[in-house]
Amino acid sequence: MVYSCRSPPISHPPPPKPKTEIQNSQSKASPPILRVQLSNRRLFLFSLPLSSFLLLPVPSFGDGNKFQDGASSYAATMYDPVSSSEREASALVSLRVSQAVELLEKGRELQAQGDFNGALRYYSQVVESYKDLACSEYARVGRALALYEVGDREEAITEMEDVSISLKGYPEVHAALAAALYADKHAPLLAENQFTIATLLDPHFTDLSYVRDTKHWPPSLISSLQHFITLS
Repeated sequence: MVYSCRSPPISHPPPPKPKTEIQNSQSKASPPILRVQLSNRRLFLFSLPLSSFLLLPVPSFGDGNKFQDGASSYAATMYDPVSSSEREASALVSLRVSQAVELLEKGRELQAQGDFNGALRYYSQVVESYKDLACSEYARVGRALALYEVGDREEAITEMEDVSISLKGYPEVHAALAAALYADKHAPLLAENQFTIATLLDPHFTDLSYVRDTKHWPPSLISSLQHFITLS
């Protein structure tokens, strides 16, 4: 029997696969645990109520926080600290002030024209109808000047004395009261005190042309002031 000598076949191991393919295959197929976590996260976000998102911090976009500035301006426009009743009351006060000032200006115009009777009517209307307003005190000054010319001088001097207290420091009323106290009350010391206050605040009242052409005093009061200045 003849035996043939043959070498046993050599077995070669299979060539290794490239590592890049293994890495690619691992990157393409996500692990099942990761997919479950992502799915659970989406379900959790969709299950949150809408109010939860309103409590999240507001992001700012760009320099200056324009988004937050817009939200702040919107909130400011929505908030109104003044009620409708307060707004109506303010409008009513503004209307009354404008009406009183208009009457006061008409009285001064008539006084400048020498119509002291007409000026007295307008001044008296301001004093009687708008006595709660500050401008009524200036109407009382004009009323006292007009009363000194066409009305009762005693009443005019009483008005001047009252206004000299409520409008203390208003030079015109102090100068007018000084002239009236000297000429009608024969009280030179009181007149001197009032005139000192007036001239310290406004030296123009020592000039008769000023009270005649600028302040439009009535002729009788100008005459009384002249007697006081000249001590005649």
